[in-house]
Amino acid sequence: MQLTFLGATGTVTGSKYLVRAAGRTVLVDCGLFQGLKQLRLRNWAQLPVDAASIDAVVLTHAHLDHSGYLPLLVRNGFRGKVYGTRATRDLCGVLLPDSARLQEEEAEHANRHGYSKHQPALPLYTVGDAARALERLEPIDFDARIEVAPGIAATLMPAGHMLGAALVQLEADGRSVLFSGDLGRNDDPIMRPPRPAPRADYVVVESTYGDRRRSRADPQRALADVLSRTFARGGIVVVPSFAVGRAQALLYLIHLAKQAGAIPDVPVYLDSPMAVDATEIYCAHRAEHRLTPDQCGKMCDTARIVRSPEESRWLDSRRMPMVIIAGSGMAAGGRVVHHIKALGPDARNTILFTGYQAAGTRGAAMVGGASSVKIHGAYVTLHAEIALLDMLSAHADRDEILDWLGGLEQPPRRVFVTHGEPVAADALRLAIQERFGWPCDVPDYRDSVTLA
Repeated sequence: MQLTFLGATGTVTGSKYLVRAAGRTVLVDCGLFQGLKQLRLRNWAQLPVDAASIDAVVLTHAHLDHSGYLPLLVRNGFRGKVYGTRATRDLCGVLLPDSARLQEEEAEHANRHGYSKHQPALPLYTVGDAARALERLEPIDFDARIEVAPGIAATLMPAGHMLGAALVQLEADGRSVLFSGDLGRNDDPIMRPPRPAPRADYVVVESTYGDRRRSRADPQRALADVLSRTFARGGIVVVPSFAVGRAQALLYLIHLAKQAGAIPDVPVYLDSPMAVDATEIYCAHRAEHRLTPDQCGKMCDTARIVRSPEESRWLDSRRMPMVIIAGSGMAAGGRVVHHIKALGPDARNTILFTGYQAAGTRGAAMVGGASSVKIHGAYVTLHAEIALLDMLSAHADRDEILDWLGGLEQPPRRVFVTHGEPVAADALRLAIQERFGWPCDVPDYRDSVTLA
């Protein structure tokens, strides 16, 4: 069995792991690179493997840094099946077309206003490409061991990160390798904890928060504090948010804060039709999370849905306390960029981040103290408060990752630490070696190892 790392090395994006075994080739995850320009350019470069040579893809979950390259893979010749849980299939049906639409809109916007270096600016892929990719998806149940290619079996188990998120265990050539995907938390307000780690010869584990212990503050109270102080000065809270997972958690926590009287009953706008569809999918897969039907209903009723671009622009003209939740979570694109452009210069307002901000994104720049950010070819001065509530992240932190690894039935032969920026990944590598004494490596992009 040979394992090649084609993404999520030195970064938290672009997840792609190529496994060759039994004379076949399987790709675990097929994600987009995000953040730094040299990473984003990899999306446009030729994949280091012929897409037509890949027999199957297995997805850990639907977030674009794990699934968003699928339309390109199919356009470039992949003709196999894409396996994922049923919720992952449903969420990809929302995320991939939306990703394509945004890219088409951004290319059109750049061409209309002339700020792109490329003439004409083109989308990475189109809505048609996304539709053809969705035709390849094959849903499978948790814990069902299936042959994804001759001689290669896969089992998906709950990872707790978001709806449908899975640990992926591949077995071939008498060996097994376990991919954590994005590992969830034990105390997530919506999702159940990740499944204890099963026995595996090799483990590939994420390290997004591998160098830190996340705040254990009460997320509902912390969120209410930020909202209350912004409303007290007559401001608007803009929340860059992933449409799947984070948006649902935010809506539920805002509902609880209003119910408890911790914040005034100000209007909440969900500026993401995709997030609406995703929230309905959460209600359709209730066995995977903690919420009751009544709680799901209240989560859905917390916000007014903004569907049209015209209504989205109208929000920026209002000068009254409210909450605007819009994609994307790292302010890398989407409608939230327009809200930051319009509302970021006003000191009464707050831009609230609720998760990890990858290097090179606008979110990372703002959380890092930038006084301005570049939007649509021009710099926007920021006077709004910039807040970060990392306890709302859906990723396990260092201690939770170590506890999960400690549940392995027997020591693995080797652990590979991925999906983390360099400091976080190496810190987790050191922590694993110090606690368990296991052989542990942080692979580089395109590294290839034989799992003997």
